[in-house]
Amino acid sequence: MLKTTTLGLILLLALSACQDGQYAASTRHLAPIPPATLALMSTKGVSPTDPILMRAYKKESEIELWKRGEDGKYALLKTYPMCRWSGQLGPKIREGDRQAPEGFYAVTPASMNPNSSLYLSFNLGYPNEYDRSLGRTGAHLMVHGSCSSRGCFAMTDEAISELYAVVREAFAGGQRAVQFQSYPFRMTPENLARHRQDPNIAFWKNLKQGSDRFEVTKAEPSVGVAGGRYVFDAGD
Repeated sequence: MLKTTTLGLILLLALSACQDGQYAASTRHLAPIPPATLALMSTKGVSPTDPILMRAYKKESEIELWKRGEDGKYALLKTYPMCRWSGQLGPKIREGDRQAPEGFYAVTPASMNPNSSLYLSFNLGYPNEYDRSLGRTGAHLMVHGSCSSRGCFAMTDEAISELYAVVREAFAGGQRAVQFQSYPFRMTPENLARHRQDPNIAFWKNLKQGSDRFEVTKAEPSVGVAGGRYVFDAGD
């Protein structure tokens, strides 16, 4: 009986999302933003404490970092490669499906894990309001280091160190939540046409509405949920 229970626990851990334990306290979370990235910010007229926004693309294995300027509009600062992401194109549905989520999420100061066993990490806040409205389950979906993933977005330790520092400084400047937009691929008409037979196409078209809103306005869209769909800037 004990052997069966132990095997069951091992299987449960194997099927769950990124198991991000805690290492003893370190100082890696205090690493500064690299000088080259600070110089890039300077050339674009933004500071380390200005607000940020992130956009992830599974198929392209990239995470974009956007900075808000004095005009209130976001501009692309830098693009980071992912080592890998988990699962297939499509949203996360349930605990143990090993899918990385797709949708609109919020990273808060409480999401940051400075003592991550995956070098450094921050939680994406899955399930969000939209996911919960559809009964989706799961937890501990993160962006992290260590280059291995079971439902998360994995980066090199060097890349997560820099991205973590940029997020940390935005919080230090007063930003309360960082929007994290997660997409299956770049939301072009060509890509949607290429995947038009996919069962997720209606969901992806809904995501494209938010993506297009951002592309046109370069302002962070307000995100709500109604009728099992995302709604954007509903109060405008």
